[in-house]
Amino acid sequence: MTMKTLLSAASLALLLGGAAGTAQAQIALGHLADYSGATSDVGTPFGQGVADTYVWINKNGGINGTKVNVDTVDYGYQVPRAIAQYKKWSGSDKVAAILGWGTADTEALTGFLAEDKIPDISASYAAALSDPTGAGGKAKPAPYNFFYGPSYSDAVRGMLTWAAEDWKAKGKPGKAKFVHMGANHPYPNAPKAAGEALAAELGFEVLPPLVFALTPGDYSAQCLTLKSSGANYAYLGNTAGSNISVLNACKAAGVDVQFLGNVWGMDENAAKAAGAAANGVVFPLRTAVAWGGDAPGMKTVMDISKMSDAAGTVYRPVHYIAGVCTALYMKEAVEWAAKNGGATGENVKKGFYQKKDWVPAGMDGVCNPSTWTDKDHRPTMKVDLYRMKVSGATDAPLGDLVKNGVIKLEKVKTVDLPRKPEWLGW
Repeated sequence: MTMKTLLSAASLALLLGGAAGTAQAQIALGHLADYSGATSDVGTPFGQGVADTYVWINKNGGINGTKVNVDTVDYGYQVPRAIAQYKKWSGSDKVAAILGWGTADTEALTGFLAEDKIPDISASYAAALSDPTGAGGKAKPAPYNFFYGPSYSDAVRGMLTWAAEDWKAKGKPGKAKFVHMGANHPYPNAPKAAGEALAAELGFEVLPPLVFALTPGDYSAQCLTLKSSGANYAYLGNTAGSNISVLNACKAAGVDVQFLGNVWGMDENAAKAAGAAANGVVFPLRTAVAWGGDAPGMKTVMDISKMSDAAGTVYRPVHYIAGVCTALYMKEAVEWAAKNGGATGENVKKGFYQKKDWVPAGMDGVCNPSTWTDKDHRPTMKVDLYRMKVSGATDAPLGDLVKNGVIKLEKVKTVDLPRKPEWLGW
C-alpha cells in the first residue's frame, strides 16, 4: 500500500468516524403530523410551522451547537399508525421528545410517554392532558404531556364568559341557549362536559348536542335542527374543513346563531373558503398576533417562514404561527436539558419548568407568555377572542384578501380565567 493510499484510507476513516460522531451527537425528536387525514386542513400549516422552525434552528447552529434530527411522520390522523410510530421512537429510534398532534392519539400514548419518560408537546389541547399528577381528580396523571395555549375546555369557558356578557349587553329576554356541535370523537368531545357545566352555571339553557362528522359533507339536517332549537350560541368542535360545510349549510338555511369556534375551528383559509358564511364567527387565538402583526417577534416568524418560502410571499394562517411557538418552547426545554445532564426525556420535562411567564427568545409579542409547573400543565388561563370578519368576495389569493381587508381578524376580548383547582384536567 502506498503512502498516498494510506493517507486516503486514514482520511476516509476519519471522515466516517466524524460522520458517525456527528450522527450520534444529533438530538433526535419525533414529529407526528397530519398532512393527509381528517384534520389535515389545519394540520398542514401547523406541521409546516414546526418543520420550518427546526430547519431554521439547525441553520442557526442547532441547540447549543448540536444539530436536531427531526423525524416528521404523516400519520394521517390514524391512532394505530401513531402508536406504531411511537414504538419506533421509544425503541431503536429513540427520541428525546415528541412534537405531537391529535387528541385521540395523544391520549392513547399518555401512559406510554410516562412509562418511557418521553415528553410530548402536542397540538391537542384536551384538558385531560394538563394534569401531571392526577390531583384534579378528573383525569389520569399525564406527567409527560404538554401543549401551548389554553386548553379546549378553558377556551370554551372563555367564549361562554364573553357570550354571557354579550347576551346581557344585547338586552334580550329570557335565557340564552347554548349547544355543543361536533363529531362524536375524543377531540370535539374533550371540552363538552366542561363547557356545558359552565354554560348552565352562567345561566344558559343547554341544548342537546348536535353531531356532525370531522370531514366536509352535507349538514343541512343539522342546520335545520339548530334553527328549530332556537339556539343562540353554538360551539363548533371540529376543524375548519367540516365547519365550513356547516357554516355554508346554516347560512343557506337562514340560521341566526352566534357560532363559537375552537382553536382549530376557524382560520383565514376557512374564511376564504366559506366566504360570507364565516363572517362573525368568534374563536380563540393562541398567539398574540396573526401573520404580519405588529410585534417584534414577527421578524423571527418571517425568517422561519422563509425556510420553505424563500421569496417570503406566502401568507401563513394562525396555525402556522402556533406551530412555530410550540416548536420553540420545545427547543428551549431541550436546550436547558442539554446543559443540565443531557437531552434525555426526563431532563427535557424538567426544562419546561425552569421559567415563569415564558416567551421563547426572539418571539416577543407573538407567543403568549406560558408557565408549566410539575403540578399544573395549564400554560395559560388567558383566552384571546377574535371575530372573523368577511366583507366581500373571497376568490382572490388569501394574502391579497387579508391585505385588502376583505378578511380580517377583529379582537373581541381577552378573558382571564381563574386558575381553579377543580378545573385542572377537566
